Formats: sequence, C-alpha cells, structure tokens
Amino acid sequence: MGVQVVDHPLAKSMLTALRDRGTPPPLFRLLTKRLALVLCLEATRTIPTAAVEVDTPLARTTGARLAQPLVAVPVLRAGLGMLEAVTELFPEVTVGYVGLERDHATFEPSMYYSKLPPLQGRAALLLDPMLATGASASAACDALEKAEAQQITLLSVVSAPEGIERLQGLHPQVHIVTASIDDGLNQYAYIVPGLGDFGDRLFGTL
Repeated sequence: MGVQVVDHPLAKSMLTALRDRGTPPPLFRLLTKRLALVLCLEATRTIPTAAVEVDTPLARTTGARLAQPLVAVPVLRAGLGMLEAVTELFPEVTVGYVGLERDHATFEPSMYYSKLPPLQGRAALLLDPMLATGASASAACDALEKAEAQQITLLSVVSAPEGIERLQGLHPQVHIVTASIDDGLNQYAYIVPGLGDFGDRLFGTL
C-alpha cells in the first residue's frame, strides 16, 4: 500500500521528547503510549464501519460501529509500549504476540515466540516502534499473512528508508503509519538520528 507520516504538532513534540537521551523511562513509557494513540487513530481511519441505530435520551439516530474486527500484535518486547494505547481506544480488540530477536552480527531476526488469535477476515495492527532494517517487521508480516490476516497495518514510531524499502518489496500490501522517516541506518543497523534502543529505554534496561 503506502507510507503515511503523521504530520501533527503533538506527534512531533512527543517524538522530540522520546529522542531526548535525558528522558527517563517512566516519561518515555508515557510518551510512547500517547504517541501510539495518535498513530493508532490515523492507522484506523480507513477501517470500514457499519450503520447502527441507537436511542439517545431525545430521539433515535443512526451512528456507526467498526465493521471489521481488530487484532493488535506487538512485536516483543518494544511493541508492548504501544499496546495499551490500542486496547484503550478499542477495548474489544484481540491481542496476539510475536517474539523476535535480532542477531547482532547479521542483523537478521529469529522468532522465539508466536501466539496469534484467529486472523481470518480481521484487520491486524502490527506494533513495532522501530522499523530499521525491516527484517523483524517482514518476519512478523510473514506470520500474520500465514494466519490469513485480511489487512495489515504497521505502526512505527520511527522508520528508516532501508526498512521501508525492504518491507514494501516483500509485503507491498502492508500499510505503514509512522511518526518519522529518519536519515538511515548506521553500521550497527541502528536508526539515525533515531532514539536509541527502544526496548532498553522503555523498560530501563540500559
């Protein structure tokens, strides 16, 4: 599909604070949740709705409800920081998990855990805050496609051009919603300027 960069002053402000190396883990977690709320609102803008009749205290009117069930799938462990935002916006969402670990020599991921609910006919929100090489996101998309997810949207805090190119090449139907497309990757496959190791900063394991 395509890439959508969320161009909102609030998103930009929160992303700047996340980039700041002086931001402590408790504030980092709060900012992650709030930015994920913004990303999730944009990511679900095109989710189909169905008309529904409701009675207000004064009259009967026609409203709308989501017509497609949602599944949130955080990539462990960093994606957990985005999950609460999704479950607060959509309390009925089903949650699955994908655990991926990157080899620091090859930068390629290996899957150590996968627990997915039924995905047939459902829209999947893949939560992976750092789209770096695109290897982990691609592996997670492989798992979601194998489970027959009808639609996949990746929510990413920051993305590298290399990761976007790889993901679009391997999974062109996946829509990417991100707060920033950064300059690129360094020799260690970290996003520059980026914000460091997201999981370490989120959980204080620096």
